[in-house]
Amino acid sequence: MSPAHAFRADVLAGLAAPVRAIPARWLYDRRGSELFEAITDLPEYYPTRTERGLLEAHCGAVAEIAGIGDAVVEFGSGSSAKTPILLRATQPSAYVPIDISGDFLRESAAVLQQDFPGLPIYPVEGDFMKPIALPPQVADRVKLGFFPGSTIGNLVPRTAVDLLRAMNATLGVGAYLLIGMDRLKDEAVLVRAYDDTAGVTAAFNLNLLHRINSELGGDVPVDAFRHRAIWNDRMSRIEMHLEALRDVAFAIDGHAFAMRAGATIHTENSHKYGLRDSRLLLRSAGWGVVREWTDQDDQFAIVLAEAEPPRFAP
Repeated sequence: MSPAHAFRADVLAGLAAPVRAIPARWLYDRRGSELFEAITDLPEYYPTRTERGLLEAHCGAVAEIAGIGDAVVEFGSGSSAKTPILLRATQPSAYVPIDISGDFLRESAAVLQQDFPGLPIYPVEGDFMKPIALPPQVADRVKLGFFPGSTIGNLVPRTAVDLLRAMNATLGVGAYLLIGMDRLKDEAVLVRAYDDTAGVTAAFNLNLLHRINSELGGDVPVDAFRHRAIWNDRMSRIEMHLEALRDVAFAIDGHAFAMRAGATIHTENSHKYGLRDSRLLLRSAGWGVVREWTDQDDQFAIVLAEAEPPRFAP
């Protein structure tokens, strides 16, 4: 199924579901990707600067363990803003960025190529939630997967395990994965990170409705919705919702929908993990933790894991 058809199917099914929800990956069209990059620079959004500091401090150790000269494969590469830190440390023979937003992917790859003119870069447009056929140029190379930014937290645990299994299948036994994971912390800190005073996260969330109108022929009144960020303690996650400010009716691709004031569309989760939680998640998908680094306040962690061969029994 093409991305356009998948977007349509997910939106129509999600809005017709008993609990309205649209998968978070559809927040990332070109405009959404640009807005998210702006979010990462906000003072309230601690994950990016904390993770960047961890990468600068520990990518040398990653290179010592995982080796240098192999292929780096980045899942959901976006602007590849943190990637140069890893590339300088590991000196790979090739870099494969994978992202669902094709135009943004290719532009980011072109910018990165200017900084690494001798590095072969092979952009792959696709949904990395499923195993992906990598370019033949890297097929026989040992691979280091890169999944920064705590994106794994956007997924409910069962889907997160499915994704990690897909990454395992894409990279192969013996590959490494360097992944960012956000830690549990004070609720007020978490809510501020996802509901900034400048309103950038609100624009990012509401952009999904603009995208629906533009790409699916919708007539959703965007001004009838507001962004909400909620801490769900039972599920250990921040939730983003689009809340109807009034009773509203709209159509998308000929399908009619209606929502009462106060009803919401659930658009994103950001799960937070403790030490044992993150290790169990990785182990469930065939990844064995090799090393883990966190900042002095234990706000964020980067984890290096290795793809283990399947086991017949414990």
